[in-house]
Amino acid sequence: MINFWVKTPLYLRIIGAVLIGLLFGLILGKDAALLSIPAKLILRLLTTIAPPLILLAIVQALVHAQLREGQTARLAKALIINTLAAICIGLFVVNFIKPGSWSHFTRNSQEKITSIFQGPLTQFLDNVPKSILGPFTDDGKVIGVIIVALAFGVALRRLKDYPISTIQDLLHIGLSSLTTILNWIVNLVPFAVFGIVASTIGVKGFSDFIALGWFVFSVIFALLLQACYYLTLIRVKSWVPPFKILSGARDALVMAFSTSSSTATMPITYACLRNNIKLREESASLGALVGSNFNNDGTALYEAMSALFIAQLLNLNLTLFQQLTVAITSIAASVGAAGIPEAGLVTMTMVFGAVGLPTEYIAILLTVDWLLDRCRTTINVMGDITVSCLLDGETAE
Repeated sequence: MINFWVKTPLYLRIIGAVLIGLLFGLILGKDAALLSIPAKLILRLLTTIAPPLILLAIVQALVHAQLREGQTARLAKALIINTLAAICIGLFVVNFIKPGSWSHFTRNSQEKITSIFQGPLTQFLDNVPKSILGPFTDDGKVIGVIIVALAFGVALRRLKDYPISTIQDLLHIGLSSLTTILNWIVNLVPFAVFGIVASTIGVKGFSDFIALGWFVFSVIFALLLQACYYLTLIRVKSWVPPFKILSGARDALVMAFSTSSSTATMPITYACLRNNIKLREESASLGALVGSNFNNDGTALYEAMSALFIAQLLNLNLTLFQQLTVAITSIAASVGAAGIPEAGLVTMTMVFGAVGLPTEYIAILLTVDWLLDRCRTTINVMGDITVSCLLDGETAE
């Protein structure tokens, strides 16, 4: 049964969770509020693991990056400009369309619902650590220490004989163990989706999902604008015709959408750039193999839009400074996170925390994240292709 669960694609499990959650929400009504506990627990776990995971991912990306003198400045400039453009597009679209205005959460009503949870389940949730080091502070709880010890003990068993002779080896062990734990959490995400759909439908009906539909439309529209920006940039700043990008890199873009992993798509991207588009080896390798570790424009755009969408749902007006904070945090959180499973979901907890948005509302996004993850990964890969074309210059070899 466990093997069947793990082998089933995550998006199919999430679609099934949405349908079953919808049914339970209609049947149970307000009693379905209790089913939101799985979502709260899983988001607590994601919040716990996000900071050290992002830290090690960025450090490892910087350590392994093979940057050649002379191209480093051009690569950094292209990455920064493209990411800033993505976030500006995302913030413009979400401020213009205002998808969250179609429904509003109220903190008071949520607090009333959570009052139902007083008891053993709440006590267990309170003992789940909010950070890896949390249980070891003065206010730490012994159960939290046990949870952390069990997680790392099991995760490190397969790495117990791995030799440690360099800093890179140590980084590999740390990131591998955290990624193993993250995979366990990701496999639980469908239960969180089931709980949030059932509790939301049971307590509030379908109004929140109308707003969510507008959010999906807004994100896809913003990603399409980003794609148009890429093609325009390629037309102006490189020798490659835009139509050649769409035809020559088609396999990489389809692979990115189908796998929702820019890391898995990396060799396909490189092959398309070299064999189909005929870029120089240095340009293709820097953009597709090095830049992909830092270039996650679609993820940064999505996280910025998500923060503003939830703020709109909560009827909160984020100031210009707070939106700037969201933009900066989105950039920082997306850097080096390309190799992390469900990277956008993990790093989003950091973005929400930067402007004081409650992370428990990320749960509502889990119902559509499986689709938007594929869309933003495609844009991530298209960003890598664009950077490669820019590095190749305005004249062909």
